[in-house]
Amino acid sequence: MKTNPGDIFQRAKNIILNPKSEWLVIDNESNSHSHVLSNYLLWLALIPAISVMIGWSSDINFGIKMAIKNFVTIIGGSYLTAWVINELAPRYKGVKNFNKAFELVAYCYTAMCVAGIFYLLNILGSLAFLAGLYSIYTLYVGLQPMMKAPEETNGLYFIVSLVCMIGMSIVLGIILRVAFI
Repeated sequence: MKTNPGDIFQRAKNIILNPKSEWLVIDNESNSHSHVLSNYLLWLALIPAISVMIGWSSDINFGIKMAIKNFVTIIGGSYLTAWVINELAPRYKGVKNFNKAFELVAYCYTAMCVAGIFYLLNILGSLAFLAGLYSIYTLYVGLQPMMKAPEETNGLYFIVSLVCMIGMSIVLGIILRVAFI
């Protein structure tokens, strides 16, 4: 299937501006994790990767290393976190479905990836962190419709999922930092 930039833009816009209704749309789709990866997440993950590489053009070796680290952390972190969220689903009375778990994680990275454009200017890079906070909100809003956990367990499911997501990013970051030294 061919990737349509207009579809990527529209999905990103919807998930950022109106996540509650967009999660309902996404939940009614039946996309595989590989489809979401190749037609959405890979493209969005390029935004911060290319931006950080350009932003560090004064030290091109560092810029390339940071770009690779950023890209691999987003893609690898998405798969690892989706796996954990999927495995935790029965514990919180949710429905196990790896494709839905991957969609949840991949789409909640949207704000952070789009804000990766701020890496073009090193001084603005911290604004991407603020977008990461909004990504946490989209995870919270999307968890129930995507994984079907009831309200009474959804809050704890969210907290555990968030801790896993942050933990995966930290561990991947450390591994990649060591690999590039």
